[in-house]
Formats: sequence, structure tokens, C-alpha cells
Amino acid sequence: MSIIKVNNLSVGYEGKAVATGLNFTVDEGDYLCIIGENGAGKSTLMKTLLHLIKPIEGNLEYMDGLMPYEIGYLPQHTLVQKDFPASVEEIVLSGLLSKSGLRPFYTKNEKEIAARAMNKMDITHLKKKCYRNLSGGQKQRVLLARALCATSKLLVLDEPTTGLDPKVTEEFYKLISDLNSEGLTVIMVSHDMPSAIKYSNKILLVNQTQKFFGKTLDYIDSDARKEFDGDLETVKKVERSVNKEND
Repeated sequence: MSIIKVNNLSVGYEGKAVATGLNFTVDEGDYLCIIGENGAGKSTLMKTLLHLIKPIEGNLEYMDGLMPYEIGYLPQHTLVQKDFPASVEEIVLSGLLSKSGLRPFYTKNEKEIAARAMNKMDITHLKKKCYRNLSGGQKQRVLLARALCATSKLLVLDEPTTGLDPKVTEEFYKLISDLNSEGLTVIMVSHDMPSAIKYSNKILLVNQTQKFFGKTLDYIDSDARKEFDGDLETVKKVERSVNKEND
């Protein structure tokens, strides 16, 4: 079942489009990886999907009763500053603010949701630690737990591994893949080829316009891929990774 349908969408700021002609669907359980050059409109598309900015033209439909506040979001530049003097538990709980409204406290059920999210991210032992004292990988797990508090349906990530070392990056991608395997739909923007796309089932290539949308394996053999990434060795690595994940 589709949860997002995009038809002839143009996205941008103040009436000026940065990406046009976007047509794609996101189905339940998808892992969609959005790729493209810097300035291609990927992050602008993300913000439009999240209702942070309005489309310039075209249609964006949320299906199956999905509401904007039910989307978990891990942005490119974290909403929580690196030196923010809050505990891990406090930051994870803040993912429930859209549900708690104006209440000055969290309910027992909300605290249990946060506890489950921390347990899933293997950061329960850090819950009283100050966020600013954590490593980069630990901080991303905290922010991911925060995003999971907001959703059980759709997780949106914008360049989530920027600044992480290769080992932590691979662990993070595997973590996202595991969440997807449990039924969480994932949309991720990334420049990190081939690691980012090897777990995906769909690719959207954007470069001011839509250059490709379809299955990851079809993308590998497409003309769009050849124009975007002509490095044969990189392509072979992607193909081997994708084939391995689909075995």
C-alpha cells in the first residue's frame, strides 16, 4: 500500500523551483534512497515531504491516514546542538513533544516509549549521560531513538552519517536496515555510495529534475546511473552489495 504519492511536484523557496517534474510513490516497507549532486534539490524535497516548506506546484499526498507529526525525522544538521547540556534521556523524550502537546510533563506511557527506543538503539546505559559528551556515533543513535519516539510508520533521514568514521557509518546503515526489516518505512538522502544504497529497494535520482525512479537493481543498469556515476568499480561494489542483501 502506498503511503506517499508525488505527482508532477516542483519544490523550492519563495516561488523559485530548485527541482521539478518529480513523480514517485513510497510504499509501506520501502527503503527509498534519494541521491544526486550537491544543490540538486534533495534536501529541499525532504523538507517538502515533511511539510516544512510548501510545494511550488504539483501534488503531494499522504495515504493510509499518515499525519506529518507521525514522521520521525533525523535532519542533516541536528536540531540538538553538539554542546546542548541535556541528558540522553531528556533528548529522546523530546521526540514525544508533538504528542504531549502543552503538558509540562511526560506520561508513564510516553516514558515507556522512550525507554523502548533507547533499548532498541542500545543506549539505555547512557540515558543519564550528557549528550555533548558522547561520541559522534552515540549522538546519532540518541537522535535516532528520538525520531523513533515520533513514529512507527515512516523514518526520514537527511545525510545521517556525515562526519562519522567508516566503521560507525556501516553500523548505522545496518541499524537502519534492521529497522526497515521490522516494518518501518525509510526515506534517506545520502551521498555515500555504495554503502547508502546497498540496503535500499528503491532509488530516486534527482538533479534539478527527476533522472531515475525505480528498483535499486534496475538503477545499477540504467543510463541515469552511467551519467551520475561512471566509476565502474563503484558500480560493481554497489551491485555486489545489493545482490548480497537480496540473496
